[in-house]
Amino acid sequence: MGDTAVIPLTLLPGRTDTTRIGRDRLELLTALITAPAFDPLFRDALIFIPPQHPVYAWQCAVDGCKRIRRVSHNLCNTHNLEWEQAERTGQSKRAFMDAATALPAARGVDYGRCLICPDRPAISPTTRLCQQHQTRWQYGEAADMDRDRFEHWARTQHPLPGYGLCRARCPFLACTSLGLCLQHLNRYKIDNRPGAARSQNSRGPLKDGQPLPVTYGDEEAFHTWCATTEPVTQPGLVNLHCLPALLRAEIQWGLHAHAQSAQHSEWTTNGIRNLVRYCWRGSITSLMDLHDADFKDLTRQQMDSEVRKIIREIINGLCCVYYSPSDTKDAGFLETDHFGRRFKNAQSHFDITTIPQRWLRDLLWDHLAEWLRSPQCPRTRGPFDQMRRAAVELGVFLQADAPDAGHDPTVLRREHAERFVADQRHRARHSLPSLGMVLVDGRSPTVTDLSCQFVFNQARKLLYSAITAGHAERLGIDTGFLTAIPFGGTGLKQRSRNPFSDDVARALTDETNLRRLEELDLNDRGLRDIWETIVATGRRCSEVVGLRLDCIGRYRGLAMLWHDQTKVGNYNEGIRIPEPIYHRLDARRTKTLQLFEKRYGRIPTTAERPDLALFPSRIRNPNGRQPISYGHFNQRFKTWIAGLDLGGAYVAHQARHTLATNLLRAGATLTHIRRYLGQLSERMAEHYVKITHSDLEDVLNTVWVAGPGAPNPGELLSGDTTPMDRETARALALDLSRRSTPADGGFCTYQPVVDGGACPWKLDCENCDNFVLSGADLLYWRRKAEQWRSIAENAPDDATADYLHTVFEPTAKAIKGLEQALAALGVLDEALTLDLRRPQDYFHRTWSTAFRARDLAALPAPDDTTGQP
Repeated sequence: MGDTAVIPLTLLPGRTDTTRIGRDRLELLTALITAPAFDPLFRDALIFIPPQHPVYAWQCAVDGCKRIRRVSHNLCNTHNLEWEQAERTGQSKRAFMDAATALPAARGVDYGRCLICPDRPAISPTTRLCQQHQTRWQYGEAADMDRDRFEHWARTQHPLPGYGLCRARCPFLACTSLGLCLQHLNRYKIDNRPGAARSQNSRGPLKDGQPLPVTYGDEEAFHTWCATTEPVTQPGLVNLHCLPALLRAEIQWGLHAHAQSAQHSEWTTNGIRNLVRYCWRGSITSLMDLHDADFKDLTRQQMDSEVRKIIREIINGLCCVYYSPSDTKDAGFLETDHFGRRFKNAQSHFDITTIPQRWLRDLLWDHLAEWLRSPQCPRTRGPFDQMRRAAVELGVFLQADAPDAGHDPTVLRREHAERFVADQRHRARHSLPSLGMVLVDGRSPTVTDLSCQFVFNQARKLLYSAITAGHAERLGIDTGFLTAIPFGGTGLKQRSRNPFSDDVARALTDETNLRRLEELDLNDRGLRDIWETIVATGRRCSEVVGLRLDCIGRYRGLAMLWHDQTKVGNYNEGIRIPEPIYHRLDARRTKTLQLFEKRYGRIPTTAERPDLALFPSRIRNPNGRQPISYGHFNQRFKTWIAGLDLGGAYVAHQARHTLATNLLRAGATLTHIRRYLGQLSERMAEHYVKITHSDLEDVLNTVWVAGPGAPNPGELLSGDTTPMDRETARALALDLSRRSTPADGGFCTYQPVVDGGACPWKLDCENCDNFVLSGADLLYWRRKAEQWRSIAENAPDDATADYLHTVFEPTAKAIKGLEQALAALGVLDEALTLDLRRPQDYFHRTWSTAFRARDLAALPAPDDTTGQP
């Protein structure tokens, strides 16, 4: 079918107003294709893609090589085999590519037009002559001529008239009297010459270049073959000449839109040609026909996976072209791209057709659209899925229980909503399946207390929005129905996860078991590295999976890890990490750079490095910025756990609970745990930590003494004579962080200041009886004491020196009392070597001992000056 043929256009039924629904789809696409922003490369029916196109590159990356690259590789098949051998010898890919020999094109290449005849195609890459002049040069009067005189001979020849365009619905020039181009002529011979069409021998008389006579055994069969044979293919060519105009425009727009996407999947030129071939064979006039048929033909039996992928991605993009936002509301779906938003690892299309009632579906659409317009739009698609589930559950119940299947909102009353609530609770109590939800595998999910909480809260929010937005009055919905659904609650009705027990923790860090995890990492994407980093740092899984290439470094000799805590809005946070984890991540960085060089044949530029993922994905990752998904890691982790036979179901997030509990056991307060783990509240920190019997014993045995602003600095508060009961110890272990806040050289326990208020004493901590010293502050105060002694020794007279000693005496007593208490607990040496406050130092026993400054100063001075008891 040619360009001028009449093509039945696909129009959507229904609306005839100014929306896009009633408009000609070809008209919409033509307006986009002719726009200045559209890439001119994709405007023609014959799309010649440049060999090294940034998105659709098809030629071997070896300089000068004309061969086609393999799928998912940047080398041709010959060079790829050579590279695999060179890689085993340790040669880098860049060095191999520099030394590789370029190869000529193997087949299917257009050699352009004849040097002599502008209306005839060339058949030779060396001489670039047409069939007749090539025959003259090789076998005619020029056969005995010196090859060096080719140019002189070519200038003496006369151009011959052409044969026109190929008869096989092809835009290329015919090369013989049969009217076929070179590729279709070869295909005609392969197909056993249907119709037995033949012309006189081309080596015979040329008759002044006129077309030679053609004889047919069955002329009709020949013309039938010409009309049904497939379009020609060439390296880098996408031939849309044979397709209907609307289908051609859709593919052109899809190629342009895909090239504009920052994180796109891989479309090979071979896959695009297979798409064209599939559409041509199936007589498809529009890709949206497949969408309207619910993709029933997009199966593995019908086409390969790449063609399915390309079709789905083009159709998903076309929905934003063919439908305006109001059109999507009528059609029963929502496009987030209409609002300029796209959730991570999600498509723009959000279907809501499973809601039976049109009025309820419109309420949901309006509510979700308002979310997307709002600056407080949810960060993930989870709230959207929860709101849709609530609407589906309500709609399906009303369809079965309410009059007129719930389609008339004016007849709905409070009792209908109350019966819906009772039905949900009944299903949750007896673990019955959902009435309206269907999983991917066709099963209905089980209703639980947690799902009831989400459904009630979201349905209540949706129905209340109908009142505030005025939809209830417009639709005539009874207020009793809209307000009958109760609040589902805020607390999750489930137990928090326990830390790993000792035997499980040992199994999950055992070298043999870790090697089994490596074996599950088939493409060496760093699953073991991710897990060991989670264990050592307590980071969230998504934070470790999303690490950047240059996330580690040394600063004044300390190994640091920089990461993004996207859940709480903290970006580029730095923590210290153990040396083994630093070396493991550094080795992974080297592997990632090698993968980059192996894929692109070069090292990343300085501008590219900051955005590269440390654990890059293999799919939809054209520039190395996309990390592997959390789902991929979690799936492999579950498989690993199941193979270890640990007698329970464990998740990676429990490593975070384990680290939090160990931090508390080592003496860290909830404030420090919250800051280190990147949590918003100390209540959440309480959710993570667990107090064990041994932890309580440690607290019971802690000696508390008191220092500088107290009446009796250094006085012993609790010890063998004043034991601490278990209830007080538990409160101290869980609530100490709420009774103190860091201050200069210690902690403040004055509750108004701890709660965020201003200090009434203008931060005069040294003279305040609410000031507390910990073992980590000893070195700081020792340096202060040296400074004070130096000031007193340099005083202008003895009276001034005595006065300074008097002023500093309470603080000196507190320091001596602190040294004495730490020595009694056997942690004085650790306190003297502790210099920086960092989360890793929470595991020192020094942090687990804190004393009031007034109590420390009240301790009796020891006999010697070393501070030893």
